[in-house]
Amino acid sequence: MTTLAGSDIGAKTGDAGRREDVASRKGRSVRAIARSARAERVLTSLTGVLAVLAGAAAIVVGLGWLGEFRAQRSVLDPVVMDWVAENPQWTKAAGIALGVLLLVVGLMWTVRSLRPEHQPDMLLDTTVDGRLKVTAGAVTEAIRADAEAVNGVSRAKARLVGTTEEPALRLYLWLAAGTDIRRVWQDLDGDVLSRARTALGVPALPTAVRMELDTTKSTRVR
Repeated sequence: MTTLAGSDIGAKTGDAGRREDVASRKGRSVRAIARSARAERVLTSLTGVLAVLAGAAAIVVGLGWLGEFRAQRSVLDPVVMDWVAENPQWTKAAGIALGVLLLVVGLMWTVRSLRPEHQPDMLLDTTVDGRLKVTAGAVTEAIRADAEAVNGVSRAKARLVGTTEEPALRLYLWLAAGTDIRRVWQDLDGDVLSRARTALGVPALPTAVRMELDTTKSTRVR
């Protein structure tokens, strides 16, 4: 599979305008390539940092750097252990509450990670008199049909991601054997993506294009 990532950017005038748009275009181009896993990475990193800090603290205490007496004591302070033994009802309640909290947070995180990626509907008319909204499915179907009309493309699939104000596109193409990839890319950039950008009324449509050779089904010989 060949992956080509590009930013289908409309014309801009002035160096100030280009510099102002660099950060936004970079984020949208990354969003076009794949779904962001930033939240998962941050949570994993924080968990790892806390584990490392806890391990380092245990090593420091165990080696006696905080005093020999502290190194010989149990992990939980005896005063805390005595209070737990004297108040079992509060200990059980706190444990149950903590367990329920962790369960809820885990379920919420799982649902967030597994939920389908947002596909924005596009507003083509935002005036007071009219409000024309086109669904993401209609947009991707039109782009798919346009892409399949390119010579050498046997199948296509499109997916609109991002937000209504800053959409991005993922385009999957299956090419026939012997297709000139350079020509297909030129047709996509000059015709399909240009028409999509004009129809959606956006100055830029960052697009990630994935190309794969379309293999025919093998026939069984009798």
